[in-house]
Amino acid sequence: MMTSLFRGPITGPKAFAIFSSFFVVIIAVNVIMAVQAVRTFPGLEVASSYVASQTFDAERKAQEALGWTARATLDGAELVLTIIGPDGSAPTGVTVGGILGRATVAAADQTPAFAFDGQAWRAPVAVSRGHWELRLDVTAADGTPFRQRLDLMVE
Repeated sequence: MMTSLFRGPITGPKAFAIFSSFFVVIIAVNVIMAVQAVRTFPGLEVASSYVASQTFDAERKAQEALGWTARATLDGAELVLTIIGPDGSAPTGVTVGGILGRATVAAADQTPAFAFDGQAWRAPVAVSRGHWELRLDVTAADGTPFRQRLDLMVE
């Protein structure tokens, strides 16, 4: 059954209701999107990008001089991190750390407790389907930092 609102000519009050309804919907969608953006923002990477940029090139060259290649995979509920040095073997005397999480939501972040098994570093993790990111932070035996982001896709 049609109501009287949809019958008859478009009058001033009807035109105002249609016009204002349009803007109410647009404003509501914008508020929802803004709230979601702020709620899922994981925070700043560095406190001052200028200060961080002052040592970036030197740290990058030192990291490249290590000649390491890092790769992360998931084996069931276990994160497997493989680091290969220029000689083809895993580097020794290193400290391995990092954060496993979603790229956009800090609530799912985990700090894996890596243990070296002679070939790779393994850590139990709890992951669900989707895109994950390992923000790797390794320190070489000589103190050189090795930082890298490794993407993981969980099917």
